[in-house]
Amino acid sequence: MQDPSVEMRGIVKKFGAVTASDQVDFSANAGEIHALLGENGAGKSTVMSMLSGVYRADAGEILIHGQPARIRSPKDAALLGIGMVFQNFRLVQSLTAAENIVLGEKSSFWRGSKWMRNKREEIEALGERFGLKFPVDRPIWQLSVGEQQRVEIVKTLYRGADIIILDEPTSVLTPGEAEQLFATLRVMKQAGKTVIMTTHKMKEVMASSDRISVMRKGKMIAALKTHETDELELARLMVGREIAISRQEREATEGAPLLVVRNLEVAADHGRNALDALSLTVHEGEIVGVAGVAGNGQKELAEVLTGLRTWRTGEIIFDGSPVKTASVRAAIDSGISHVPENRMKSGLAGRLGSVDNLLFKSYRSEEHSRFGFLKAARNRSWSQELVRRFNVKTPELDTPVQQLSGGNQQKLLFAREVSHQPKLMVAVHPTQGLDVGAAAGVHELLMELRGSGSGVLLISEDLDELLQLSDRILVMYSGSIIGESDHEHADREVIGLMMAGIRSVEGSAV
Repeated sequence: MQDPSVEMRGIVKKFGAVTASDQVDFSANAGEIHALLGENGAGKSTVMSMLSGVYRADAGEILIHGQPARIRSPKDAALLGIGMVFQNFRLVQSLTAAENIVLGEKSSFWRGSKWMRNKREEIEALGERFGLKFPVDRPIWQLSVGEQQRVEIVKTLYRGADIIILDEPTSVLTPGEAEQLFATLRVMKQAGKTVIMTTHKMKEVMASSDRISVMRKGKMIAALKTHETDELELARLMVGREIAISRQEREATEGAPLLVVRNLEVAADHGRNALDALSLTVHEGEIVGVAGVAGNGQKELAEVLTGLRTWRTGEIIFDGSPVKTASVRAAIDSGISHVPENRMKSGLAGRLGSVDNLLFKSYRSEEHSRFGFLKAARNRSWSQELVRRFNVKTPELDTPVQQLSGGNQQKLLFAREVSHQPKLMVAVHPTQGLDVGAAAGVHELLMELRGSGSGVLLISEDLDELLQLSDRILVMYSGSIIGESDHEHADREVIGLMMAGIRSVEGSAV
């Protein structure tokens, strides 16, 4: 290892009365891959945002290559050779990959065809060097998620970064794409770059990093060499208690068919088919996992089943009765619960408190209202009990839910959806962006639903999560189910290949 390229000493950042970063010390070396772990709200994103210039530290100092640095904006960070690849890519969809990379460059104002041709060649050479191939002349909207991420990384390298921060870099990648990314990170490491990544995926941390820093409640509590620790210790350091992260063992609870979908065809927003002759079955007391890269119809499948989207052709039978039309109210009344992909966009009202959010699906019932008037005292007591039961940490019941951590928002959402004892739970990326402790709580809830005889359709891009929880795993590609595996025989490599669209894997398809 070389000398530290990044040193952060006594870093403090407050948001009102909340101290997000409390005297944090952090360092990363040139020529290493450094993982930064912590629960949601632990402060790791805040620390990286200060290093990349998004936030300004209230106190402390930052040294880059041993020299004090004044980082007050992303531009300051870029001039110091610091680049950040965000989880939500910042690309212009209508421009080509090459145009996105040179966007904002001073000389681009006078560019001509020869200038752009030279730039394309330069970008291709840079991508080739770091194993980041993508079609440079293709618009961003035509690229896969993995290719878009490569564009973001090459954009950072093109602008001269030697300190590269990656925010949850594999959350939207197939296992194969993740392996390609880690190969790239190793090349960057060999080139003397400093790579810092925030992630919740323990196996990836153990497989790819050289050192690990762990934060909890705004403080840096440990800095470890990867080969001297293990997943269990890291989980304990993150949450302050022991966390079971092994694959779930279970007794057979499968009952009668609960949801039957046959030959479903559904239009996407752009008009083409999002689902193409899709068929699946979920039984009572069964968790059926749906694996696939984003954009292969998972979103539309969840929306159809929960009444948010209509379908062209095909048949849906739920609890023995055919579903005739798309209706959210009918789905709720029939016993279907929904945890959407974006909890703050489609699941919760951020400016309202816990009571209002918990009442969204049941305010019309006699239990919660009479003659059109809500039973205020009864509803408040009921909400308090749900908050306690699901361990939702909120200062007050009336605190806007947008002020809660991601994990507590998700627990509140689950509290509402589970409280009505659903027959079927449609859960879409239920632990995306959650730390290991919050994710473990969500997993326990799903297993409890399974044990009570409910069916669960678990749509996730996290293959570890699917392997851990699912009784069966279905693989979606281009709107169709192209393979299936049961819990006992599920193979990570085979499923990963099918997620990439490779159907002809021996023993993979049913």
